[in-house]
Amino acid sequence: MAAAAAAGNVAGRAEERRIKIGLIGCGWYGMVDLNAAFKAGGVDCIALCDIDTEHLSAAVAEVEKAQGSRPKTFKDYRELLDTPGLEAVIIATPPHWHALPVLAACRKGLDIYCEKPLAYDIREGQAMVAAAEKSGRVIQIGFQRRQSDAVRQAAEHIRSGAAGRIVQADVQIHYQAAMLDARAQAPPPSLDWELWCGPGPKLAYSPNRGHKTWRLEAAVGNGHMVDWGIHLIDATRVILGESMPHTIQAMGGLYQLKGQITTPDTLTAHFEFDTCPVVWRHRLWGAAEYSPEVSNGIFFYGKKQTVFVTDNKWIVIPAGKDPQRKLVELKTAGESGLRHMRNFLDGVRTRKPPICAIRDAFQSTATVQLGMIAYNTGARIRWDRQKLDIAGNPDARKLLQRDYRPPYQHP
Repeated sequence: MAAAAAAGNVAGRAEERRIKIGLIGCGWYGMVDLNAAFKAGGVDCIALCDIDTEHLSAAVAEVEKAQGSRPKTFKDYRELLDTPGLEAVIIATPPHWHALPVLAACRKGLDIYCEKPLAYDIREGQAMVAAAEKSGRVIQIGFQRRQSDAVRQAAEHIRSGAAGRIVQADVQIHYQAAMLDARAQAPPPSLDWELWCGPGPKLAYSPNRGHKTWRLEAAVGNGHMVDWGIHLIDATRVILGESMPHTIQAMGGLYQLKGQITTPDTLTAHFEFDTCPVVWRHRLWGAAEYSPEVSNGIFFYGKKQTVFVTDNKWIVIPAGKDPQRKLVELKTAGESGLRHMRNFLDGVRTRKPPICAIRDAFQSTATVQLGMIAYNTGARIRWDRQKLDIAGNPDARKLLQRDYRPPYQHP
């Protein structure tokens, strides 16, 4: 975003109460979120935190250019949270560093925009929900596709009954994963790798599990379904009006990228919801070439119609021979992040709950986490939605919580 555009948006909404915000995690998506806040307008970024000095210096220069004032900088998120005048914080760290900053921000009485997934493990997520609801703060979790016009319109169509009873939903994001060097090596001098690993296990550094590429590392991102697929699983839940599945199975493996990543490059997960089964599929190699137009999206198979929805369009295919398809193309796919941030900032000003409350975000996050537990145990998981527990499988139940690395303490 150009500095002039940012300044114009800030000035254009000067009549609104300006919100003093901070950012924890100044890498790629952290700056995407912060720039969305600038574009939404009415914010002053007064503090930045990152454990990579290169990220921090680049972010300082960009923020100063955008708003004309220099934010304070920190390496320790706890020090950022003590910044005088701070009202809200954006948390855009890898998932294993979500729980502790969110809990600390709740204790400080700050409003929070936190990226998805909500947490690394399910017990973290439960602790975050309890703390957030006790605090009464405004909290938005980064499920931006809830703001998608395509998703909203497809949802209205399906809820109207036009497609008939939905028998099954198929969700998929196939893509060609780009690999970096996976060999263990010294981290860059600017990066505090010990602090980056934080409460998770101490991993050997490689470019393939560092900035942006941590998503396919089991100890950090927990794989493609948890990292990217969670957006579409969340959208599917919302469209169907569902909470969580009661039974989960998953199968897959590392067939092409073994030795480079630690999560499956091929996966099928089967979630039994009350409404219908939802099936997730991904392949991270050779999967998008044949039909790229449907490599990222959701199929809702109804008795009367099949509905396909993706970021920038939705399609209706009536049942029967030679159906006449209805295609609705939209040009607003790139606006979802801005809308989501604006919804959060409006909530900070008005104290109205944003579109993705933390308990709802927990349900989507725990759903895909249970999918990975089913994959890792090779078991059919039965989820007790009242007790929020795995029934009848002690080995799977152990995976609801990962022990923290000392001196960090699991919430």
